[in-house]
Amino acid sequence: MYEKDYPELKKEEGYTSPASSLPLHELKMLQEYIHSANLQNLGQKLPNYKQQMILLKFFKAKKNQLVEIYSRNREEVIHTIGKVTVVGRNFVMLRTLFTRIWIPYTAIHSAKTPFGIADVPASHQNVVIDEELRRKLLTNFGATVAEKETLRQQFFEELLETNLKNMKGTKLTITAGKQHSGKVREVQLGKIILKNNEELMINKINYIKQARFISFFQRYLSKWTSKV
Repeated sequence: MYEKDYPELKKEEGYTSPASSLPLHELKMLQEYIHSANLQNLGQKLPNYKQQMILLKFFKAKKNQLVEIYSRNREEVIHTIGKVTVVGRNFVMLRTLFTRIWIPYTAIHSAKTPFGIADVPASHQNVVIDEELRRKLLTNFGATVAEKETLRQQFFEELLETNLKNMKGTKLTITAGKQHSGKVREVQLGKIILKNNEELMINKINYIKQARFISFFQRYLSKWTSKV
């Protein structure tokens, strides 16, 4: 009778334990509903974190998909469309054909899927793990994840200042009330320092842009000169 009631749980010669008496498709819908309800309840109890939690869930579901974001810089409204590349703890990074764009959650007014594009949820992102990578993750997890950006994004939710440390030596256009442009010299606790010694507090930043094609050569040159 067991295999007739739960044929989907048969695995090789044995059976896994059913998570519920519900069919798998119904259980999946129920779990998503419970998770959404719990998120709303948490938002009501922790109103200061509600926007961050909901945006984090939204962008994780839209990883590698196009999104449309309306953000604010004081009284200015900034409209951005791009593909979700990095979902951090307090920011999202979008990619367009020519630019990378960082937007802190605190600056976002609203976000949605652009009109005319199928709203397809992606509840998780897959990383292809071969046997060698699996062995390294099991035996030396910290060092293995730290050296690969894809794995860092998969296992950790970076802060904006942590992510910007990878941009040392590249030119950024930073909007924090007004626009500031220059190469990144250093990223310290709570602030970013440009080559012209201009210091910007990270919690005041509302928008960051970077030219994608130039940044690779700038970062390579910066690493090469630091070794000389």
